[in-house]
Amino acid sequence: MPETTKTCSLFRYNSPFVQIFLIGLVCFCCPGMFNALSGMGGGGQVNPTASNNSLTALYTTFAVFGILGGGIYNILGPHLTLFAGCSTYVLYAGSFLYYNHQQHQTFAIVSGALLGIGAGLLWAAQGAIMTSYPPVNRKGTYISIFWSIFNMGGVIGGLIPFILNYHRGDSAATVNDGTYIGFMVFMSLGAVLSLTILPASKVVRDDGTRCTNMLYSNVATECVEILKLFYNNKMLLMLPAAWASNFFYTYQFNHVNKTQFNLRTRGLNNVFYWGAQMLGSVGIGYIMDFSFKSRSKRGIVGIGVVAILGSAIWGAALANQIKHQKGEILDFKDSGSGFAGPFVLYFSFGLLDAMFQSMVYWVIGALANDSEVLSRYTGFYKGIQSAGAAVARQIDNHNVSPMSQLVVNWVLTTISYPLLLVLVVLAVKEDENAIEEPVKQVAPSSVYNDSVQ
Repeated sequence: MPETTKTCSLFRYNSPFVQIFLIGLVCFCCPGMFNALSGMGGGGQVNPTASNNSLTALYTTFAVFGILGGGIYNILGPHLTLFAGCSTYVLYAGSFLYYNHQQHQTFAIVSGALLGIGAGLLWAAQGAIMTSYPPVNRKGTYISIFWSIFNMGGVIGGLIPFILNYHRGDSAATVNDGTYIGFMVFMSLGAVLSLTILPASKVVRDDGTRCTNMLYSNVATECVEILKLFYNNKMLLMLPAAWASNFFYTYQFNHVNKTQFNLRTRGLNNVFYWGAQMLGSVGIGYIMDFSFKSRSKRGIVGIGVVAILGSAIWGAALANQIKHQKGEILDFKDSGSGFAGPFVLYFSFGLLDAMFQSMVYWVIGALANDSEVLSRYTGFYKGIQSAGAAVARQIDNHNVSPMSQLVVNWVLTTISYPLLLVLVVLAVKEDENAIEEPVKQVAPSSVYNDSVQ
């Protein structure tokens, strides 16, 4: 390959910044809108059973294809992986439009299972791109850029049901058809945008280096490498954090936002919930990249900050749960000061979610530089994360008390912090170039294309 040369244009199409921006837009349109839909509680329906069953099917298949997704991405590349994944989001939103009229949950459950497959593919690809494309000393910054763009989808997605259901009054129990149609339009746009993402071999950093030289993989290699993840000590130390990181959504959405606020206020709350995610990701990104010269010290301090903040927020949630009386529904205009406490708590949940997940992604990104390795690591993380979410939905379906769900969430997140600290101390290297790289496969010379596109 020819010698690389430095280039300083941040806005090159093949620069890491532009590619992270584009994958952020893709996730803005697809999982960002999905998050807004889920944040309504029960998928915007009065009875959360169909949504819970659909999400259980979703996270069950997501758990499998999240783990397999890294290998599939290494074989298919970003275009096919991302487009296939994004397309399933449109179908999922359409299933709730159908449910609004027919009240039959079979379509919603099947589309949920298909979305789980698609989400596994999308998030494995996204994780590889977000953790391997940026410069090694700015991964926290690029993660925060992605997280801010992605969660703007939740903000806009929260405005859709808020605006379209604003004048329907307290008697409105389910969102209208226009809400689901709006989500479908954005998700379709995301599927088209996914075709703009470049493979890692064509992305060039400002110092002239390529993100990776790996051009393709094969099924046998990926099966072996995926199996190795289950006895990889690094991945085992991440298990509680991965399990907890989507487990708490069920409590937050179904037992804070859904049960304590009316329909239009839930949409407004989601605007601020996902807006808080943008603030949280920027804050933790700064700590992880700039707080100290030592890379491991930055990781330790970042985990410590999230641990302290998380403990305070879950403590406030406990106080709110004790105070909350079932049947008391709050409205942002009519409930006065009683609205403030639960609203701030829900806002804080969004802040904590972004900080927690950005922190974990930074740790993953600090374990390797190459997209081939990182696609497997992030796929494993998303797979375990989704298994936890599937279990959480069925726990809620079996009417486990909100207080019990709260305690389990608090315990899970608390256990994860010391294990992540151990991982940072043992595995994060001060020399950012002295970290794990995969064995490159040899491809025919005709496959190589050294031109910058």
